[in-house]
Amino acid sequence: MNKRKHSRPDFFHYEKLGLDAQTIRHSLANRLTYTIGKDPVTATDRDWFLALAYAVRDRLAERWMETMRSYYREDAKRVYYFSLEFLIGRMLVNSMSNVGFYDECLKALDELGLDIEELREVEPDAALGNGGLGRLAACFLDSMATLGLPGYGCGIRYEYGMFNQRIENGCQIEHPDNWLRYGNPWEFARPEVLHPVKFFGRVMEYAEEDGRIHYHWIDAEEVMAMAYDTPVPGYGNDVVNNMRLWSAKATRDFDLRYFNEGNYIKAVEEKDDSENLSKVLYPDDHTLMGRELRLKQQYFFVSASLQDILHRYCKYHSGFAEFPNKVAIQLNDTHPSIAIPELMRLLMDVHQMGWEAAWEITVRTFSYTNHTLMPEALETWPVALLEKVLPRHMQIIFEINHRFLKDVMHHHPGDVELTKRMSIIAEQEERHIRMAHLAIVGSHKVNGVARIHTELMKSTIFADFDRFFPGKIVNMTNGVTPRLWLKQANPLLAELISSHIGDGWPADLDQLEKLVPLADNPRFRKAFRAVKLANKKRLATLIKKHMEIDVDPNSLFDVQVKRIHEYKRQLLSVLHIVTRYNQIRHNPGSDIVPRTVIFGGKAAPGYAMAKLVIRLINDVADIVNNDPAVNGRLKVVFIPNYDVSTALDIIPAADLSEQISTAGTEASGTGNMKLSMNGALTIGTLDGANVEIREEVGEDNIFIFGLTAEEVAESYLRDHHPWNDYWENPKLKEVLDMIGSGYFSPTEPDCYMPIISALTQNGDRYRLLADYDAYIGCQARVDELYRDSDEWSRKAILNVARMGKFSSDRTIGEYAEQIWGIEPVSR
Repeated sequence: MNKRKHSRPDFFHYEKLGLDAQTIRHSLANRLTYTIGKDPVTATDRDWFLALAYAVRDRLAERWMETMRSYYREDAKRVYYFSLEFLIGRMLVNSMSNVGFYDECLKALDELGLDIEELREVEPDAALGNGGLGRLAACFLDSMATLGLPGYGCGIRYEYGMFNQRIENGCQIEHPDNWLRYGNPWEFARPEVLHPVKFFGRVMEYAEEDGRIHYHWIDAEEVMAMAYDTPVPGYGNDVVNNMRLWSAKATRDFDLRYFNEGNYIKAVEEKDDSENLSKVLYPDDHTLMGRELRLKQQYFFVSASLQDILHRYCKYHSGFAEFPNKVAIQLNDTHPSIAIPELMRLLMDVHQMGWEAAWEITVRTFSYTNHTLMPEALETWPVALLEKVLPRHMQIIFEINHRFLKDVMHHHPGDVELTKRMSIIAEQEERHIRMAHLAIVGSHKVNGVARIHTELMKSTIFADFDRFFPGKIVNMTNGVTPRLWLKQANPLLAELISSHIGDGWPADLDQLEKLVPLADNPRFRKAFRAVKLANKKRLATLIKKHMEIDVDPNSLFDVQVKRIHEYKRQLLSVLHIVTRYNQIRHNPGSDIVPRTVIFGGKAAPGYAMAKLVIRLINDVADIVNNDPAVNGRLKVVFIPNYDVSTALDIIPAADLSEQISTAGTEASGTGNMKLSMNGALTIGTLDGANVEIREEVGEDNIFIFGLTAEEVAESYLRDHHPWNDYWENPKLKEVLDMIGSGYFSPTEPDCYMPIISALTQNGDRYRLLADYDAYIGCQARVDELYRDSDEWSRKAILNVARMGKFSSDRTIGEYAEQIWGIEPVSR
């Protein structure tokens, strides 16, 4: 029930800015003069970029205001997507395209003698994420706006994003990513939107006259969270949603007492400590200080977001009975799951609700997305740390666990082991909070992100919870936005598609199915090959320019771009490269299909094995690329600093998509979807979304190899002897011996012994040696097909045509219907 009428004063009018080239040119001139303060004669590319960005933002702002008014007018239920990462990348071209005036902008720029390619290169990549998790969140915000759903992104405005990766002597070296160095033209600072966030202190307990116990969190340190809003435009519908990111601000700038005493460092110490909270994405959590900062980051943004949500709700509603009917909150992985006890704290301690009513509202409000099957990757926090940093929340978690286990024991009396397994608190030598368990207990729905992932959640790590909460765990297969990953990434292919099936497919990807008959059309196949070759030539030019490596655009571009991790098995691809290299060395005259193997991805700064794999890739590249016997038939390239913009260069040029994680380890993957959408054939295991991609494109149009998830799991239960694979396979033995003996690292012969030990003595956890033979055999089938360019093109076209399911629009539509209960708002 509304407390006050929504008002729109009659005197407030504005004329909507035009989308034609002449009006845009006028806007550019105004922005350059009045906002940037530059004359066209002295303006740099950065000045022109900023002028253009502000001109585009003006048009976003108009639609943004209208969108927000419609949500308030309809009193619409809203979804808030809580994510520690939003890998949004560059916004210029995507914003122009979604609003629908990209071509007119190009005309205006051309009339001014400006090049859009030069201006877009000025924009920094907003790398506020580590990989797939953050990019998924960005795709989801795009789809919410495109579907007209009232959706908000909530996260942290990191001053430094994911590190800038450089390769020095083959090794990854991390450098700060100061993406805000020149400001951010897309955001609106909201200094009036401030919320206090507390840490440390103690909890005072007292009883009211009615006997109710109340809790007061006192003697706490306080940091202010300040909002920064970024408009997120939908495609072709004038809907613009909001991404609200929080920046930490000190409660006071400096202590004047210390300043007057001449102790200038001490005077600003509190300010610096407070504002470190939003300074950097993912601080190194190998130290206690790093872990504490990461926990504080997680709580910082969920507390600010929940206070903001409650403030917005209470402005227009009395009481909280309607709260779950007006608010849905999606937890993107366990990072924001501390939001569950925080909402309980706010409802009980601030708004004076009882436990039962607050808990019902909390569970009905939250839903949780799981992104991993590996037990060691499921987030936990030491009880001692949480008691210190968030003492009230630890009390609430203990109470949640007590009530939950009481219910478990009621339904399963005497089953002590079940109680231990399901407990939110792991009672080990050092007690830990299992954040995934907290998220499951405190949410009304839990979802996996691919069908096989969800099935494995139910049958392995969360089997007890699936039996206890039947129907709570559901599947929401991931998707990606075709606006960015096809229309913007691959304009040549997008133009070819639109010329044959119309231009409605970016908002309805199922229309790509109309391409299926064209796969048998020789002229279309020829045009498709021409597009692919043009994209490969463009990438080859960039590689030559930035890395001084010559690659042949007519060779097969074999691409593996993703976060560097042992389970993703970049190392398996290296084993194939060395096998291929040996084949050329031993048979110099052999007719082998030329390949360019392209890697990209970052390793976590503290992940020694992943960083060693990066070094191995570069050492192998150095030997292979400079061996005259190879004669250009094999090239290896590691493209540094893989980010969204780099992906947009690489993905359209790929012929082969490497999706070779150990079966049962990858939750979904989205790179597999992006590459298939751009006409790459997949070589992969039956893992993550590969399973559903095979179903969609057909078994004949994908290369599948290796152990299944069931076979991998079974191999862990019996004695596994990787040395047998080593001794029984001469090709594999030769490859491992070369790596282990220093063939690729002559100045440090033992450099790669940790890799050899992991594959042999330490059990080959990710089953590279077990899958090696099948992988090499599958790669031979790839070579055979690539020789038949017409048949390869036919299969590639079918991959594009059958990607409709993997639009994030479909995913978000399912979330909205099955989990959030929200609908598009009419405008």
